[in-house]
Amino acid sequence: MAIIRKIGDHQPRISPTVFLAETAVVTGQVSIGPYSSLWYNAVVRGDVNRVEIGEKVNIQDNATVHCTYEKFSTTIGDRVSIGHNAIVHGCTLESDVLIGIGAIILDGAVVPSHTVVAAGALVPGGMVLESGYLYMGVPAKKIKPLTEEQLEFFIRRTADNYPRYASWYKE
Repeated sequence: MAIIRKIGDHQPRISPTVFLAETAVVTGQVSIGPYSSLWYNAVVRGDVNRVEIGEKVNIQDNATVHCTYEKFSTTIGDRVSIGHNAIVHGCTLESDVLIGIGAIILDGAVVPSHTVVAAGALVPGGMVLESGYLYMGVPAKKIKPLTEEQLEFFIRRTADNYPRYASWYKE
C-alpha cells in the first residue's frame, strides 16, 4: 500500500480515481486530480510547500516532485507525463506537457503547454520555456518546433494511455 502521510496540519487530498503504486509516497500539502497515477517509488513531497497536480497526470517510476520552503511551490497542470527518474522541483508545468526520462526542472522554471523536455535535459531555475517546442540538453535549449503529429504522439497519447495502464493493476 502506498505511503500517504499527513505533515503538520496538511493531509494529502487525492481523488478516489488516482492510481497509487504500492511503493509510491505522498506527503503533506499535496492535491492530486482525477485519473492521475503515481508509479513505483514515485515521491511527491508537500512537506515544505504546496504541490498541486491536475487531472490525468502520470508520475512514473522513481520520479520526485518536491518544492522549496517558503519560496517555490510546484504546480502541475492536466495531462502531464513525468518520465522515470525525473525531478520536478518548485516549478510550474502547465497542461499538456511531457517531461522525459531523467529530466530535471528546477525552482521557478515554467514549462508551458504543448512542450516536450527531452530525456536527461536540465531546465535551470527561473527559465521560462516557449510553448510548442522540444527542449534538449544541459542546460535545456530550444531544439525545434513540435508538429501536430508529435504533440499527439508524445503528449496526448502518453497522457491517455496511463489511466489504461493503471486499470491493469486494479484487483
